[in-house]
Amino acid sequence: MRDYEGRMPLLFAGHGSPMNALEDNAWTAAWEALGRELPRPKAILCLSAHFAGSKSLVVNVGKPETIHDFYGFPQELFDARYEAPGSPQLARRVTELFSDARGTDRWGLDHGAWSVLIRMYPQADIPVVQLSLNLSLKGEEQMAIGKKLRPLRDEGILILGSGNVAHNLRRINPRMKEPFPWARAFDEAVYERMMSGDYAGIADFMALPGAHESVPTTEHFVPLPYVLGAADKEEKVRVFSQDYVFASLSMTGYLIGA
Repeated sequence: MRDYEGRMPLLFAGHGSPMNALEDNAWTAAWEALGRELPRPKAILCLSAHFAGSKSLVVNVGKPETIHDFYGFPQELFDARYEAPGSPQLARRVTELFSDARGTDRWGLDHGAWSVLIRMYPQADIPVVQLSLNLSLKGEEQMAIGKKLRPLRDEGILILGSGNVAHNLRRINPRMKEPFPWARAFDEAVYERMMSGDYAGIADFMALPGAHESVPTTEHFVPLPYVLGAADKEEKVRVFSQDYVFASLSMTGYLIGA
């Protein structure tokens, strides 16, 4: 793995089921490949769908706990731990750049963070800090927060958004081999705007076709506007996984600026 040099890329991962922490499939293979390919970050700032509310909270602890925020899965998954250190230094830097953020010690690493990172960096030797998503804000306001965090990229920090482009748990159908038309339409509309640099179209995501079915609640999508706020328009975008699970979840992942 190469050491950090220059600006870090940005990452949005469709995290799907927490079982991806244990199972081998196309997207876990893609995460493992990214861990080998990308410059090694000094630390990781994670924006997870599972740490969200009406405030901006940054986790300021030295040893974040592994949070098992799910139920109905095998005991092996509940036994899994991702014991990466935290970084109070990075948490303070986030509050310097984004003054509305407030520190908290009442969170650790939820499965949106650790189920991806356990495949990318299995040694758990890179500090990880989570910043909560403020769901009370509009897409352009969430993107503006990402812009404030952009200097972190030049300081060796990997900004990781973990969610799903389309995410409707009420409509999952394990028997369907193809995605629902609305999930495909929304996923493809986002893809078109990502590849053309139309980030304003991403900020106004509820206006895209299929949005109301694909984004019945916003927490899984909005890590993407946060991440895009830290991007420059001229940076190249690469899709590193593109598939669907249970017809209503998109596993599309984007790498920006590598």
